[in-house]
Amino acid sequence: MKTWFNRAVVGMLLAALLLGGAAACTPKTGPANDDTLNVGVSIVPQRYFVERIGGEYVTVSVMVEPGASPATYEPKPEQLAALSKAVVYFSIGVPFENVWLDKIASANEAMQVVDTAAGIERLPMGAHHHDDGEDHEAEEEHETGALDPHIWLSPELVKIQASTMLETLAALDPKHETDYRSNYEAFVADIDALEADIRQTLAGVASRKFMVFHPSWGYFARDFDLEQISIEIGGQEPSAQELAALIDQARAEEIRVIFAQPEFSTSDAETIAKEIGGEVLLISPLAYDWLDNLGLVAATFAAVLQ
Repeated sequence: MKTWFNRAVVGMLLAALLLGGAAACTPKTGPANDDTLNVGVSIVPQRYFVERIGGEYVTVSVMVEPGASPATYEPKPEQLAALSKAVVYFSIGVPFENVWLDKIASANEAMQVVDTAAGIERLPMGAHHHDDGEDHEAEEEHETGALDPHIWLSPELVKIQASTMLETLAALDPKHETDYRSNYEAFVADIDALEADIRQTLAGVASRKFMVFHPSWGYFARDFDLEQISIEIGGQEPSAQELAALIDQARAEEIRVIFAQPEFSTSDAETIAKEIGGEVLLISPLAYDWLDNLGLVAATFAAVLQ
């Protein structure tokens, strides 16, 4: 793969990320509406989902700020205080909620807390592959016990989350239920079109395997017949032995691009890329414009996997 292409893709992805982050931080404009529902969500893509369905009738605040990691984020006091006006909080199962969701709920006892991951069977995060002959059964059992929270990166699973959001908003605000349902149907139509575009984009690629630092793309890989090879599992960076095995695997699979995301360190990805004579590309699972971001990521995968 030519260096000029990689640099161009990096530029486009970073621009998309920055624009998405700016959009997520920018209040909606337009006339004030007394009917607006105040809604809280955990991550930026959820804001996009709620705004696609709620339109002008919702005001959405995001707990994990753009550029921060949902694995380790600690909400600011003013963020918790702002939930005093919220009527509903949509959780999604990202790790910071394990510590903070009860505190979020207690910030406003009148606020509903709705789990948008309800009814979704989650994948295991997976485990490192060990080739040293030692017994790592207990370690692998611990690693595979964690469930993958990245359900917003599967278009099919986003339809389930969007349906939960629709029914919640319609119950809270029946006066505008017709608008919510119309917006939801338009959103689902866009998701269907996105899925078709991604399948066409990825059709006939030479390889179906990609290597990534943080295993964010498991559901996306499952949906579109790809295979994710993860460097980091369960928040643990690889040992020197595991890193050497990953380098050998990348060489064997003729992988030349290591994917990373802006919210995590890129040092291990850069180490592997250097050893294989490859490059690191940044892709974000947390961009605001979810539809455009997934289309851009699919196009990047297709170009790299050629």
